[in-house]
Amino acid sequence: MAPLWFDKARIDALLAMASERLDGDWLLIGGAAAATWFAVARTTEDVDLVGLAGTSAERLALMNLAIEAGLPVEAVNSAGDFFVRRIDGWRDELVPLVRGPRATIYRPNATLFLLLKIERLSAVDLDDCIALVAHCVETGEAVDRERVLARLSSLPVTDEAGRQDRRASLAMLLGSETP
Repeated sequence: MAPLWFDKARIDALLAMASERLDGDWLLIGGAAAATWFAVARTTEDVDLVGLAGTSAERLALMNLAIEAGLPVEAVNSAGDFFVRRIDGWRDELVPLVRGPRATIYRPNATLFLLLKIERLSAVDLDDCIALVAHCVETGEAVDRERVLARLSSLPVTDEAGRQDRRASLAMLLGSETP
């Protein structure tokens, strides 16, 4: 089965449906957050949507939402909560994105988005980070560069081809005079 691709319009439609049918507070992360926020041409294979309560009931509700939307359950992913919850103070770094009758969907602020991306930092992740930093320069959205740079420098050295170079590129970008 070929992977699905979500563009901004498809993501926005799913988020509107989620705000009407899910309950509580949710966090949109990953490529879907990039597409709805600062990289409108960005597409993604799945929508990473995390229930803030962290319950099994939320995960099941998200999978049921996918089915109701005519999507396979793999099209929505809540596994990112593991990475979100490892970041100190993450709840203080949420920005409302969609408010519906039953649910509010947040996006991370720029600092949290970068912190979520830097551990894996694939080539696509680096592209997202570069686009976000450019967006922040344009809009004046703040980035806690020191915090992101400290986390980058604390990561263990890796042998994965290119990852160290991508980390160095991001560090250079964040250590410059912008943003």
